Amino acid sequence: MSQANPARRPSIALVPVRILLVTFLLTLLSAAMSLLLGIVGILISAKLRGSVPNMTLAYRYIALPIAMAVASITLVSATVLEVRTYRQNKALSEIERAA
Repeated sequence: MSQANPARRPSIALVPVRILLVTFLLTLLSAAMSLLLGIVGILISAKLRGSVPNMTLAYRYIALPIAMAVASITLVSATVLEVRTYRQNKALSEIERAA
């Protein structure tokens, strides 16, 4: 039984690129969402207290720490997943080549 398109051998060079791309995109998304929620929370808090909202607090104490935490978690998770996927694809490629 011949196969029309044999599997390519996986490339280790693309693993870091995918890891950094996923980490960057998820960090950007989490920073945007936490900033939005932080601004809404500060506006509600200022309205309830009857004071002027200080928007720099949303950047400093809400969005930045959350984005840093998500970046570190995403970096570790993406690294583990990409290395596992690379090793699995490499093993499957070797099995296919041997068969």
